[in-house]
Amino acid sequence: MGNSFGKLFKITTFGESHGQGIGVVLDGCPAGLAINSDLIQFQLDRRKPGQSRITTQRNEPDQFQILSGVFEGKSTGTPIAMVIWNKDARGKDYSHIADKFRPSHADFTYQEKYGIRDYRGGGRSSARETAARVAAGAIAMHLLSGYGIEIRSYVSQVGEIKLNLPFQQLDLKQIEDNIVRCPHAETAQTMIDHIDAIRKSGDSIGGIVTGVLTGVPVGLGEPVFDKLHAQLGNAMLGINAVKGFEYGSGFEGVKMKGSEHNDQFEKQGDKIVTTSNYSGGIQGGISNGQDIYFNVAFKPVATIMKDQNSIDKSGLPTVVKGKGRHDPCVVPRAVPIVDAMAALVLADCILLNKSIKL
Repeated sequence: MGNSFGKLFKITTFGESHGQGIGVVLDGCPAGLAINSDLIQFQLDRRKPGQSRITTQRNEPDQFQILSGVFEGKSTGTPIAMVIWNKDARGKDYSHIADKFRPSHADFTYQEKYGIRDYRGGGRSSARETAARVAAGAIAMHLLSGYGIEIRSYVSQVGEIKLNLPFQQLDLKQIEDNIVRCPHAETAQTMIDHIDAIRKSGDSIGGIVTGVLTGVPVGLGEPVFDKLHAQLGNAMLGINAVKGFEYGSGFEGVKMKGSEHNDQFEKQGDKIVTTSNYSGGIQGGISNGQDIYFNVAFKPVATIMKDQNSIDKSGLPTVVKGKGRHDPCVVPRAVPIVDAMAALVLADCILLNKSIKL
């Protein structure tokens, strides 16, 4: 019930934030793909908690274990199951909210829908579940690399601090050069200082992650209801704390005239290209061979170290204050999650295109 994603390259995740562990079953991975364990671990390390002073201090190594579907370093074509055991779970940190509803959390909606909820860090609703997606996404990235497709995401905004440069003017190799994952040193330091100040005040702040997909061939995406941008939007809006998605010119495009916004075609050698790319690499829901770029907006983390008014399960007024270890800003750790979800979408589209051509 909402725990699976994809059609041919399909994942199903399982586990809770403070349970025994989390994991994923990946079905549909073609046989014979070299499974790069170092790449999977690298992506998990980018997402794991405790990696810097501006992230949660929960100490999880996030070492993964492959249970099935891989033999002698290659996929066998059968389901690949991976598990990440929780090593630093502290369910007791949440005993104070066992009967209380935290503002802007999933506590109330889970309780009303299921009649029961795991209050330990939100259980299944916790962003810890996304580690399973990152593990599967790393395999998708390896599949895509064989087609010359590269995925890079970075932090382009924290609160009011915005990187006002298009991705074409940035060196995206610098994404990992700082703890906020913004490929512009001066802006990155301003973001870090702001997050630090927010953290010390016991509050949280939101931000934007920009995704850039290069080397995408023409023809990915299925009209009418499975347009490529709709699939990307579905993937991104399914990430915890996401409040918005835009691609290409996005909301800024409404300020332009059609004569300004239209991407005109020309031929360069044996390739047909566009002279501009306000379409964001997608036209009619199908990739056109140009770079795909998009923005994903993340809200401020709901758990803050300040008193907030709420109610308990009986409907009585109460006060809620966060305890334990929490991110003051989620976007630095959201970057690999955005990468992973984009990779899962494109891997699915690649396999679907191949099946249609058969």
